Amino acid sequence: MKAMLMVVAAAGTLLAGGVNAQSGADVVKAKGCMNCHEVAKKKVGPAYKDVAAKYKGDAKAEGNLIAKIKEGKVHPKVAASDAELKAAVGYALAQ
Repeated sequence: MKAMLMVVAAAGTLLAGGVNAQSGADVVKAKGCMNCHEVAKKKVGPAYKDVAAKYKGDAKAEGNLIAKIKEGKVHPKVAASDAELKAAVGYALAQ
């Protein structure tokens, strides 16, 4: 019985933790990021490859970019969860 409860608790934790989370590529498409950005060339906003190059080696880049998008001060505010923002920023920085 104890083992069964542990399995159920572990499964619940995995599901709550976002096992079904979208990839960064899916998030940028779903949230409309591709309206202003492209991977390889500047559109309205910078290309993701240029963003990645600018922040290469910056350990704080992910957190700083997420905050900018969340606050809507330098970048238009995006209605997205923290997990979605993390995925989208991770995708941009990986280019």
